[in-house]
Amino acid sequence: MQGRILIMAGSDSGGGAGIQADIKTVTVLGGFAMTAITALTAQNTLGVQAVMPVSPAFIVAQMRCVMDDLGVDAFKSGMLDRPEVIEAIADVLLTTTDIPYVLDPVMVAKGGAALLQESALATLKARLLPLATVMTPNIPEAEALLGHGIAGRADMLPAARALLALGPRAVLLKGGHMEGDELLDVLVQADGTVQEFVSQRIHTRHTHGTGCTLASAIATGLGQGMNLTDAVIRARAYVLRAIAAAPGYGAGAGPLNHGAGGMG
Repeated sequence: MQGRILIMAGSDSGGGAGIQADIKTVTVLGGFAMTAITALTAQNTLGVQAVMPVSPAFIVAQMRCVMDDLGVDAFKSGMLDRPEVIEAIADVLLTTTDIPYVLDPVMVAKGGAALLQESALATLKARLLPLATVMTPNIPEAEALLGHGIAGRADMLPAARALLALGPRAVLLKGGHMEGDELLDVLVQADGTVQEFVSQRIHTRHTHGTGCTLASAIATGLGQGMNLTDAVIRARAYVLRAIAAAPGYGAGAGPLNHGAGGMG
């Protein structure tokens, strides 16, 4: 089976998000995870304590040596904290535009720490959005990208279409930050396709890494030859199972149970 997924993202020492969540997700879903680590973080369920940057040249070196030897079926990016990192990764991706690329525009950690420098937002929009097969923002990330608020569910489809106009081939706008017992995610594609996915909210504080996990699950599906809709459906089901089976670790926003997601 295909499924060689190259992930460009930060490391989470707590194991709940970032590269650690990505590797667990890809592996459980039957793919093969490879990494280009963009930053090291010291963090736990209570938040990010410190960040150590990785040089853009070394990030590119990680990407190119993997691509040249093992090959890649899909890319996924998460924490890209500096403009120069985004520029370097975009230059590599420009040479591989036939390979699916899932862009998770990570901006803020669950504990509130900024994971994207303000100066990097414009670079992200200009360089990476046009390369993305699908972008997977949550509501706060979408608001930052659009420069205006998203007040309720009625705003989600117009917001998703506005994000699509920024250049990606598809946008999955995640509604988990909205109030209510139902979660709504909206998928819009460049061909005009619009799909809404509704699920029941699981009331829990153990949701650290859900965005990383969902994006990596989608990338795994695309790398295994699934179409985008099927990849999103499987990814959402996987995340819900992993949240429901969360082990309850930590005093803050706890991690999911990635192993409980299974192959269904």
